[in-house]
Amino acid sequence: MANTTSAKKATRKIVRRTEVNKARRSRVRTFVRQVEEAIASGNADLAKAAFLAAQPELARAATKGVLHANTASRKVSRLAKRVKALSAPTA
Repeated sequence: MANTTSAKKATRKIVRRTEVNKARRSRVRTFVRQVEEAIASGNADLAKAAFLAAQPELARAATKGVLHANTASRKVSRLAKRVKALSAPTA
C-alpha cells in the first residue's frame, strides 16, 4: 500500500491511464478483427475499406504508447499484404 501522498496520487493516475489504454487497445483489436473478417469473407472491397479504417487506429495507438511503433508498423504491413493478395487477380 502506498504511504506517501505522491505515491497515492501516482496509483490513482495509474488506474486512470490503465482504463484509457484498455479502451484504446480494445478499439485497435476491433478494427484489426474487422479487417481479418473481411479478408476471411473474401470481399476485397470490404477488406480494403476496413484496412483503411484500421491503419490510422494502429498509428494512433503507437503515438499514444499503447503499442510500440514497430509493432503497429508490422501489423499494418502484414494486413496490407493480405488485403493486396486478396484483391490481386488469380492467375
